[in-house]
Amino acid sequence: MSHDIQRIDTNARLSGCVLHNGLVYVSGQVPTTLDANAKQQTLEVLAKIDALLEQSGSDKSRILTAQIWIKNIAEDFAVFNECWEAWLPDGSAPARAAIQADLARPQVLVEVMVTASVK
Repeated sequence: MSHDIQRIDTNARLSGCVLHNGLVYVSGQVPTTLDANAKQQTLEVLAKIDALLEQSGSDKSRILTAQIWIKNIAEDFAVFNECWEAWLPDGSAPARAAIQADLARPQVLVEVMVTASVK
């Protein structure tokens, strides 16, 4: 078992994801289009996760856990779940938690962080 740590898309504050011992830890992903609605922001976040998982040798069918933060859960939880369920392959739903939270920027409506196994 390797103890090497590989970091992808690293800057002074964080890495887009970190690989260690057959797992990939994807940092919290937020949308780029801050004036978009919750559906568009969710789709952007899921696309970012897809890209980071691909770079790390994994994919969304291998997600083990997900942490989801939604700015207004009463308004946006259903649309988030609609996008999430369409995005995930059948039979690959991870363990997950979703909470309402004030996010780092007021325009951000959703943030998602996942852990997945590497192929």
